[in-house]
Amino acid sequence: MRLGNFSVSLAVKDLAASRTFYEKLGFRVIGGDPAQNWLILQNETSTLGLFQGMFDKNILTFNPGWDRNAQQLADFDDIRELQRTLQARGLTLSSVADASSTGPASLMLVDPDGNPILVDQHVPKPER
Repeated sequence: MRLGNFSVSLAVKDLAASRTFYEKLGFRVIGGDPAQNWLILQNETSTLGLFQGMFDKNILTFNPGWDRNAQQLADFDDIRELQRTLQARGLTLSSVADASSTGPASLMLVDPDGNPILVDQHVPKPER
């Protein structure tokens, strides 16, 4: 099962202060929109999303279909395939993708310690 690119999405109180802090750790902004209260930062192989006022907890995030530079992969496991596998393994999903849809979709589950995990596919699976 290929979950895609991994990042940690942080629920921050002050986007500018968080940006400054993480830039001092060597991160650089590679995407996002401060006017919409979110930024994506990277430091080598580490990716962080900073999100102000969008959610209550930090979230582990996987993006099927993307490499670490947000470029679409030629081959990946579609969100609906991942969903079927997770459900077949007995995991409870707190939100699900429409199994009859195609293209971008997401699902969410929570680990045993209460950490939210978002699987968020932004791209359609290429036709074979």
